[in-house]
Formats: sequence, C-alpha cells, structure tokens
Amino acid sequence: MNLKDIDTQKWLELAIAYGLKILAAIVVWIIGSWIIKKILKATRKIMTKSKYEESLQSFLINLISWGLKIVLIITLLGTLGVPTTSFAAIIAAAGLAIGLALQGSLGNFAGGVLIMIFKPFKIGDLIEAQGETGVVKSIEIFTTKLTGLSNKEIIIPNGALSNGNIINYTTEGVRRVDLVFGVGYESDIKKTKDVLMGVLTSNPKILSAPEPTVNVLALADSSVNFAVRPWCNAADYWAVYFEVTENVKLALDAAGIEIPYPHQVEIQKKE
Repeated sequence: MNLKDIDTQKWLELAIAYGLKILAAIVVWIIGSWIIKKILKATRKIMTKSKYEESLQSFLINLISWGLKIVLIITLLGTLGVPTTSFAAIIAAAGLAIGLALQGSLGNFAGGVLIMIFKPFKIGDLIEAQGETGVVKSIEIFTTKLTGLSNKEIIIPNGALSNGNIINYTTEGVRRVDLVFGVGYESDIKKTKDVLMGVLTSNPKILSAPEPTVNVLALADSSVNFAVRPWCNAADYWAVYFEVTENVKLALDAAGIEIPYPHQVEIQKKE
C-alpha cells in the first residue's frame, strides 16, 4: 500500500466518523425541535386551561422555549464532539452574574408570576396592600398599578406585594361599613337605637341580608357610643358611609338626642 492509498483511507475514515456525528446531530436537532414544540404546545394548553394572564403566558412560553433551545444546542455540540463542560460553566457563571445584578427585579418578577398564578386579586378589584388602597388597574410582570381613591396612580413592586398582606374588598361582593356615633348620657338608649336603625333601614343601598346592627359599644368619658354596622355592595361603600353619617346627624337632631362635644371651662381667679 503506497502513501497515497494511506492518505485516502485516512480521509475516508475521518469523513465517515464526522459524517456519522453530523448525521447524529441532524437527527438530534429534528427530534429535539419536535419535542420542544410538543412541550410548548402542552404548556400553553395547560396555561390557557388554568386561565393564566395572556402576558404571563407569552413570557413563560418564551422563557421555556429559550431554555429548551439552549439545552438542545449544548446537546448538539456534545454530539459533534465539542467539549461542553466549559461552555455550560460559562452559561452558569453568566446566569449567576445576571441574577445577582438583577436580584431586585427577579424578586419582582417572581412576585408577578405568583400573583398571576394564584390570583389573590384581579383587575377591577378594590384592594389594600403596602399601606395603599385602590382599584387594580393592571397587573404586569414586575409591578401592579392601582387607581387610588383620589384618582392617583399607585405603582407597587410585585415582590413586596406578593410577600405582604393583601386585603381584597371585592372578593366577597359585599362590605360592612363600621361607624361609631356617641350620644349624651341623658339620652334614652332604646330610642337612640330605634333612630339609628331607622336611618339604616331607610337607605336603599343598605342590604337587608346580612342585617344591619346597632349596639352599645362603650360607655365613654362623655358619651354613650353606639356601633352602627350596615352592609352594602362593595361599590356602594363610600356612598353608604357618607350618607349614613349625614342622615344620622339629621335624625338625632330631629329626635332631640344630643351629640356631645368637648367643652372647655375657663376658671378665673380673683386677686
């Protein structure tokens, strides 16, 4: 066998070896791409069935897609005989560096995902959280926007929002209005309760079930305090609050029942 035959055989062996690797890589790419499509299709179907927010669906689908494609590329490189240990280490180091740099943002992102998955509130709900009260305007990946009671926009980071207490006033559909009114000690308790209950039963916004209640709350320093507890639809809360407060004052005045107020006595000493 001459030198030329040896070179031809060597090139043939190399071509077969690398050809098989390339062929294997092509097969891995076809099968891997098919599996990724099936996984993404199943994931989207599950998210749609679970009624995930559309923005969350798109974000998670893209995130899963990129993650699976990176895994597929590393697998392809390994199939072609390229060392992937250092490549994977570089990706891991880059991911760690990005994670540390975006620690706060990632916390907000995780909070946004939790809010969209577990849905403690939805757009249009009246909530109280992080010391703020308002109607939910939008739920985004990193922040949630509220419209405050004075029509101001409130932006709350989702990380803090998901880790704190959330009061949702809309979920149950109805709210109780807690009011306290004080009358003088000389006032008749039964008559006062009848006057207060009359104000509640005459207001069409106040629900009959659950029934409104009027009870003696406390014997204060200068007044007998009554706890007035009407129920109303969540949307009527402030209307009922203001209307009952005004009508109670008018009704007590008409009934001759005194609402006490602080008095100041000035004592002058004669020299």
